[in-house]
This record gives sequence, C-alpha cells and structure tokens, in this order.
Amino acid sequence: MRRSANGARDSGSGGGGSFTERSARFLLLLTPGIGIKRWALLGSIGVAICAIGLAYWVRRLGGIYFMDFLPWYLEGVLIMGVGGLCILAAMFGFHRTLSPLVFRDRSIGALTDALHSRRAAGKGPRVVAIGGGTGLSTLLRGLKSRTDNLTAIVTVADDGGSSGRLRRELGVLPPGDLRNCILAMADDESLLAELFQYRFDKEGDLRGHSFGNLFIAAMTDVTGSFDRALVEMSRALAVRGRAIPVTSANARLSAHLEDGRTVHGESSLRRSGGRVKRLVVSPANARANPLAIRAIGEADMIVMGPGSLYTSVIPNLLIPGVADAIEESSAVKVYVCNIATERGETDGYTVAEHVAALQRHTSERIADYALANSAPVALDDRFESDEAVARGGADPDGAKVLMYDLVDESHPTRHDSDKLADAAMEILDMGDSAPTILEWRANENGNGVNGNGSGGANGNGNGSGANGAARVNGTTASGESPTRLGARERITK
Repeated sequence: MRRSANGARDSGSGGGGSFTERSARFLLLLTPGIGIKRWALLGSIGVAICAIGLAYWVRRLGGIYFMDFLPWYLEGVLIMGVGGLCILAAMFGFHRTLSPLVFRDRSIGALTDALHSRRAAGKGPRVVAIGGGTGLSTLLRGLKSRTDNLTAIVTVADDGGSSGRLRRELGVLPPGDLRNCILAMADDESLLAELFQYRFDKEGDLRGHSFGNLFIAAMTDVTGSFDRALVEMSRALAVRGRAIPVTSANARLSAHLEDGRTVHGESSLRRSGGRVKRLVVSPANARANPLAIRAIGEADMIVMGPGSLYTSVIPNLLIPGVADAIEESSAVKVYVCNIATERGETDGYTVAEHVAALQRHTSERIADYALANSAPVALDDRFESDEAVARGGADPDGAKVLMYDLVDESHPTRHDSDKLADAAMEILDMGDSAPTILEWRANENGNGVNGNGSGGANGNGNGSGANGAARVNGTTASGESPTRLGARERITK
C-alpha cells in the first residue's frame, strides 16, 4: 500500500483494476483478427528453432548426451513439458509483475482498446465523404469508429479567414477545411490535436491564424507538396482515413443570382443576400485530384454533405470529372441535407429544393437518397435568422427522401455525429431495399406498401407481409415500436 498525492491510501491497482480485469484486457489482445497472435506464434517458432540449434551445438561440441532412462519418445515429451511449464511460469510472473503497472496506464489501456476496435474498423466499408466545413467534420467524427476505409474529398474554394489569408499570401490551397477533417478522423482528442486547433488571438500578424493551418503551410514549403503535408499531419495524429483536396488548382467560386447579379468568391456569396441561380468554378479546366476519382470508383458508399450547399458541397461536384465519376460509380449515393437553412445561401429552402439545386448543377442521377432530419428542431434567439428545413412537397425526381432523427441536442442546427453515422450505415446496409417516404407513411397508417392494409411488402396492417411482421395498434407482433426501426425514426404526421 502507498499514499497518493492527496494523502489517501492507494492499493496500487490504480486504473488497472483487479487481476481479473487486467487479464481480460490482456486477453482482448488475443481476439481473432487483431494481428498479435500470428507474431507471437512466429516468435515462439523462432525460439523453438533456436533451442534445437543450441541443443545440436552443445551435443556436438560439448559431448553432452541425455541419459536414456525412458523411451526416446517419452524423453521428448518430458523435456518439452518441463520447458512449457517454465515458459508458463515466466509468462504468469511477467503478467503479475507488470500488468498492474502497464495496464493501469490509460494510454496503454486505450491502445489495447484501439487495437481491438481498429482491427474491426479496418474491415469496414469503403466510404467517401464529399463536402467541407463543419458538416463534413461532423460526419467523419461519427464514421471513424465504423470504418478505417474512409476518404474525405474536401473543397478548396474557401477564400475567407485564416485559410484565405494563407491562400493569398503564400499561394497554398486553403488548409482550414482539410485540417478540420483530419482532426475529426484522429483517434482521440489528444493534446496534439488541441495544438493543431489552437488559434492565435493576440494582436499581431498571427491573429486569427490556426496553428494547424500554419503547420500545413510550412510543411508544404518543406516537402514541396501540399498532399505530402496532409499525409505528415495525418501520420502525427494517427488518423483513421485520409483527407484529400478535390483539386490542386486555385479554384474560385462565382455565383449568378436570380436578381441578375454575379458575385465572386465564397465569402462574397455568403454576404450577397440573393438566391443562387447558377454556380460556376474557375478555372473551367481545373483537374480533379486523381486520388479523389480513384476513391469514388472504389467506394461502397458516397456521402455528399452535410454542409453549406453552395459553398461546401456543390463546388466539389463542379470540378470536371467528379460528378461523372459519382454517377458512374456502383456505390450507394447519399446526399445529407442540412438541418436548418443558411442565411444568404438557402433561405426558405425545403429538402426537395436542396436536392433540386444539387441535381441542377449535376444530374438527376447524382444521389440515390436524400437523408434529412425528422426530429423537431427548437431554434432559440441564437438562430433567429435560421429555420428548420422542411420536407416540402413531393419527393425530388431520381432520389428517395429518407428521414431520421439527426439533431444534435446541444446545437439544434447541427447534426449529431453518431446519429448521422448510424443512419448512413443503415442506408448502406439496406441498399436498394430502403423504403421511400411514401412507403413509410403507408406503414404508419396501417396500410401495406401495396395499399391493401393486410400484409403488404413490409407486412403492416392486420396481417403479415413479406418481411413477416404485422403492426397492431402501433406495435409489431414482436412488440417492436414503429418509432424506431434500427437507427431510423418514424415520420411524424
């Protein structure tokens, strides 16, 4: 026993817990697929081969022979048994001596858990997320625990704040959105991650700059490559996935408004106060990042958004080759609609209008699904200029509208990372079988999808349909509430 810094008696177990808990954590490293047992086995084989070589050497040079007091095969079993007992005793001794010190360390415990979860995530689906700003970071923060095969394709049209200053003064691509995406995919919120998010707020030339932006700009100069700078930052933070710019060109936005005006630059568009008729990116011959095109082609799911429709999502799709690659991909394609409208960009927009704008700049085949929020959104005085995005009218052509509870209760205009990731993964699992809004409403009204009320395709109504469950007075025969099917939320009437 010893005393801790505050004078209390400390049993020595610390954060390591009991012997049973430490053993359980150690055994977690032996879970199939972690990648540790194979190396332990290889090491054991190496030790055995060395032992055989040593015995051969001793016998030849030292003239030492074993006594023949048992049949040769029993002598071998006896020798291996004694050796095995010694190894087991040594392992037990090491575990008993070191585990209270090693596994009480939170970083070691976190490493054990990270190895286990990361091995599983490494086998996850290939997901490409396209966008920029806070919305894309929110999505990545939720997806990183579900797959390591994660690629963020990020807009480079930002011309405001620290990113805009570095772009104008140093000629680098705007690093801010890429920095946020990398930090969102980092393993934990470590001190190093906090350092990369640090923003200088004292008077002087550095005021307003983020350390992470400066790091990327400096690393670009050192390595001679913006992409290499992102790789080095990702390596320092043990990032799950990768963030890549949609293009290496110095892309700039221009918007033709419905009132006849034309505004240039992302920051100017936000301040314009007009409805966008058409968005264009210059130069018109900007070349898409080959890594982005390859990731899109190999993806199992492509998620566009959430984020500012005209300044984060659509600019990526206007880079030549990107929209075509998405349309040709066999992946499940999902557009994530914002929870609230944005002043100066999407004032008064419904879900259908968001999708229509996306399709107007690309094609009707750009998205299979539009994922929108179904939960009530309570906006207080902080968000007086915003309003919740309503579903609004009929579904857009070419895309099914799917409604989930996606709201972050602490910030009602933003998505909850885990809710959003759960919804995306469920849509991927459902694939083409995902029901439309109209089908869900038919289910809620007690009618089957075929409209006969007694066992349609989803088995609702009084009977049981293809999926085998009948709803009776708001519950299925198995007692499941229709307010939640997996991560999916019921549409409120």
